[in-house]
Amino acid sequence: MPERDDRTKLYTLLGDYPQTRALRTGALRSELIDFTFADIAPANRGFKPLVRDHVFDLGELAIVTFLMAKAQGAPYALLPVTVMGRGQLQTVFYNPARGPLAPADLPGRRVGVRSYSVTTGVWLRGMLEEMYGVDPARIRWVTFEDAHVAGYKDPPHVERAAAGKELVAMLLAGELDAAIAGDTLPDPRLAPLVPDAEAQNLAFARSHGGVPVNHMLVIREEIAAARPDLVREVWRLFRASKEAAGLPPADGLDPLRFGVEGVRRSLEAVIGYAAKQKLIPHPFTVDELFSATKHWLT
Repeated sequence: MPERDDRTKLYTLLGDYPQTRALRTGALRSELIDFTFADIAPANRGFKPLVRDHVFDLGELAIVTFLMAKAQGAPYALLPVTVMGRGQLQTVFYNPARGPLAPADLPGRRVGVRSYSVTTGVWLRGMLEEMYGVDPARIRWVTFEDAHVAGYKDPPHVERAAAGKELVAMLLAGELDAAIAGDTLPDPRLAPLVPDAEAQNLAFARSHGGVPVNHMLVIREEIAAARPDLVREVWRLFRASKEAAGLPPADGLDPLRFGVEGVRRSLEAVIGYAAKQKLIPHPFTVDELFSATKHWLT
């Protein structure tokens, strides 16, 4: 007879990254958990069903999406596991053929972003204000998608691009002055808005408790409450998967930090930005975010 498998099945949303590969491939096996990984790539395509339909037991989730979902009572708890962290200033571009542009020139301009609520946009707006004195409410933000969390209404200084419009094409055509378009240059005719983004990102990280967190891990609240052994096992496996990847810290600042204290200052910053930018009705404390999981990990 086949050996009985008493492991708990967790339907899981998780991208394929170096730090998650050992877990996703089964190189790391758990005696407690049987992971069923959703066939969704990239993982952000699963954020909407996670926060709207609550289909996953465990998953990576952009931190601002989690904050917005928590404000609406979504049944998930945050785990102090960073799945993705990165600097943000390298993600915004402009078209130099239409004249020079610097961060200080953005007030009154039109800046494109996939959705106003994306975590990169929240970080970037906060950084522009702190580092360059740019009030993000004086920028006209042009979006292409709704928020992942249902029912959110964009602020008045946000408008939706016409149907069929594309972000990079609008930037090249002069319909946008700048755009948040990802980690890499989306078209050779464009240029980074912040030419020394790497140095500025590093300076920001050193003064704000580390590289900005982007995606973190969430688990269904009822599982966290009933099965502390599963919470501890998830924690153990993700640490082991990261160690198996052998990733060095970025200039001494690790973007994939574990533990509440490892992410506290970064979370305090992004919570403040999200509240000021009207994405959540009030700031959370960091300890509130981990109230269902922290005590199982100490």
